[in-house]
Amino acid sequence: MYFGLSEEQKSLEDNIKKYLDDNASIEIIRSVVEGDSEKANEIHKGLVDLGISSLMVPEKYGGLELDMLFAAVVAGALGYSTAPSPYAGAYVMSPLALSLAGSDAQKEEWLPKIAGGESLIGIGVSEYIGAREDAGIEYSKGSISGRCLFVIDGKNADAFIVSNKSGELFLVPASSSNIEIVELTTVDKTRTSIEIIFKEAQAELLPGSSDKSIIEKIVDTGRLMLSADTVGAAQVMVDKSVAYALERKQFGRLIGSFQAVKHMCAEMAAELEPCHSMVWHAAHCLDNVPEESRIMACHTKAHVSEVGKQISKTATEVHGGMGFTDELGLHYWFKRIGLNRQLLGSPELIREEAAELQGFNQ
Repeated sequence: MYFGLSEEQKSLEDNIKKYLDDNASIEIIRSVVEGDSEKANEIHKGLVDLGISSLMVPEKYGGLELDMLFAAVVAGALGYSTAPSPYAGAYVMSPLALSLAGSDAQKEEWLPKIAGGESLIGIGVSEYIGAREDAGIEYSKGSISGRCLFVIDGKNADAFIVSNKSGELFLVPASSSNIEIVELTTVDKTRTSIEIIFKEAQAELLPGSSDKSIIEKIVDTGRLMLSADTVGAAQVMVDKSVAYALERKQFGRLIGSFQAVKHMCAEMAAELEPCHSMVWHAAHCLDNVPEESRIMACHTKAHVSEVGKQISKTATEVHGGMGFTDELGLHYWFKRIGLNRQLLGSPELIREEAAELQGFNQ
């Protein structure tokens, strides 16, 4: 049996990579990181025109209603190019949350806007995974109070979907009063993270979220998208390392002819290649094998995070002193992999979850 990407998925991946190659070079990424919001908006708009906002929205609401493998393919292409654009939270996790747990009115109001690229919804589920610094959400009589850390794709969003510790989800319009947005500083400057402080802010419960399996699927989906992003970022670091080894000379020889450099490049390629299939299989399980989907999401996020960390380190070493320079830009992928490793659970935390799922820690 052939297990891989279809022609349509490869075409979508190629189109996104080509668009980003043409419109998001290292120089442009550097300008975005330094504060060029206009250029970031242009890149985002171009990606929306390619259909990233409608992937996970049901056809009934104007979307493409594609599967998780399509979504993972897009995430990998965005990671490959360090695209400074919202995606995992705004266009995968949020529409999935609305589709699975939203009321008919909530779906009709927001899903068509997401599909058309008219609205952006950030999502914060860190308090369900593991609250930090006494963060948490309390809901009472149509309003919420508390703090939500590391809201994904929350900057300039039109609304937020946030979770409490029990996994219930709440929809909060950005226009609600009594909301304070705090931008968080992370190593990855190509994407933004925010903290939201609520003080009796207007909110709507997503009625279907009382079913705990909903929040679990949303978290698993987010982990898969981050894993795919990491695989894409790691792949370009391998590609750049091989290309550099074939052009850089020392002592009159290409460094790619040195046995140590050969081994470093071969080890990176050998470690990364199975990760592509691992992501694809995890995406397949989320849609088709629900009894395996959670454990596969955990294994994929934990393993890919470790492989990505090792590749980012080794790729930098292959480039020698150049690997640390801003001019080369390798650090953009290095830092993106680092943040992906921690978002929605570190490998250590996820392994504990996997152990619980399999009954190993009882």
